[in-house]
Amino acid sequence: MYNYIKGIVVDIDSTSITLDNNGVGYKIFTPNPYSFQEGETYTVYVYQYIREDEMSLYGFKTLEEKGLFLKLIDVKGLGPKMTLPMLAMGSIAGISDAINRENVLYLKKFPKIGDKLAKQMILDLKGKLDTVSSTNVVADVSDELIEVLKGLGYKDKEIKSVIVNVNKELKIEDQVKEALRLLVR
Repeated sequence: MYNYIKGIVVDIDSTSITLDNNGVGYKIFTPNPYSFQEGETYTVYVYQYIREDEMSLYGFKTLEEKGLFLKLIDVKGLGPKMTLPMLAMGSIAGISDAINRENVLYLKKFPKIGDKLAKQMILDLKGKLDTVSSTNVVADVSDELIEVLKGLGYKDKEIKSVIVNVNKELKIEDQVKEALRLLVR
């Protein structure tokens, strides 16, 4: 079992990087391959996924990201290929907070995550994820609020004009109500 691989990124595509370590090129699937730069040296924390028809490496820039990935793939119905887009689109803080606050709406914004799977994630992981700093959560709640308002048909310009006045300490449902009150004015 590998813990990490240190090497030079020699190739980047939409789902993976190739990391050269002493002349061996490791293809590593990662949430954000374009956050790496070709020709740079990185320490990539990896997870080796082995099944009867597949053997893959999944890599992460931080141990926290790898830790969340390992907890998410333990959820029934959620494999590595479904977990990577979650980590690419959301942050560790946002995903952890959504699970701990039972925010099904936030979890359903990820590809292939429906109501049933979002509830399974909450059931399996609520209270088991590390608490994160409130500043990171606030940033993600704002992102979530923006997505909800866009879903309701509001334009970016309208949303940006009111989002700064919304109390970020409120639950997302109350933030939406407050934002809608401000938009109607």
